[in-house]
Amino acid sequence: MTDEILIKVEALTRDYGPHRAVDDISFEVRRGEVLGFLGPNGAGKSTTMQMITGNLAPTHGRILINGIDILDKPKQAKAEIGYLPEQPPLYRELTVDEYLRFCARLNRIARSQVSQAVNSAKERCGLVAVGKRLIGNLSKGYQQRVGIAQAIIHSPAVVVLDEPTVGLDPIQIREIRRLIRELGGSHSVILSTHILPEVQATCDRVQIINKGKLVLSDSIEGLTRHMQTSSLLLKLRNAPALEDIARVPGIEAVEPCGDGRLRVRHAPESNPAEALADAAVHGGWGLQELVPERRTLEEIFVDITTHEATQEAMQATTEEQAA
Repeated sequence: MTDEILIKVEALTRDYGPHRAVDDISFEVRRGEVLGFLGPNGAGKSTTMQMITGNLAPTHGRILINGIDILDKPKQAKAEIGYLPEQPPLYRELTVDEYLRFCARLNRIARSQVSQAVNSAKERCGLVAVGKRLIGNLSKGYQQRVGIAQAIIHSPAVVVLDEPTVGLDPIQIREIRRLIRELGGSHSVILSTHILPEVQATCDRVQIINKGKLVLSDSIEGLTRHMQTSSLLLKLRNAPALEDIARVPGIEAVEPCGDGRLRVRHAPESNPAEALADAAVHGGWGLQELVPERRTLEEIFVDITTHEATQEAMQATTEEQAA
């Protein structure tokens, strides 16, 4: 990754009448970076993607694509963007080669360079062997590859992918994820998805939007820290009374959590794992499992979005009571 900023969003806002769909969001994406963009339905994620790709004008704010203002110079800015919508814009009656040549011409690639551009896109997307096949006869996974190939055929600085693995089987998903990681080596990539494990598998950073506002922006390393908890999962063959376990130094509480496991809570600054293992050995408890408990990305996502909704509901109730 370099320090070259290819996407710069400043105070982006979009209103639909009295409804504010996107509310004053700002962020940057650098070359070589894959950004995961998450949000529940109705959060403003699709509206943001449409503004970044130049399909929707913002009410307020600026969008710079490779240093070009998309409102001041829309043609030049859009030439730096490759876009794969959730439904790839494919012509099923064309062959892969015919379709990619058509896309090359749409992107104003010189006739003398069309063949080179098509061959390069096919090679990067693993389509060399299917160039002469009708798109309609390809599997869903290969059709997604063709969709990505049309997005990168003009070597854009920025690639925006909207739900690129929806409907694919596990093998196809792995192949598309690997392709996205490869694209991240030379482009700025924004990956919009509802599939949370996809973010962990492919992205360098993650942003969560909720009710039009950015509620989380962090690296995957930072997200991993969010996933850490102040508890251990413990499984014993000959479990003693919970009170006996709770006497181990550093443990604040012990509670059953199903499947024969116990959740051992401790202070954030301490880790009683070693003392607990010693106590299990000396007490003959039959230690079978002792691991740190981690929250999933899904749990973090739900916590953040639910917390925001709860805060808004409490604020609205307070305002009503004051009135």
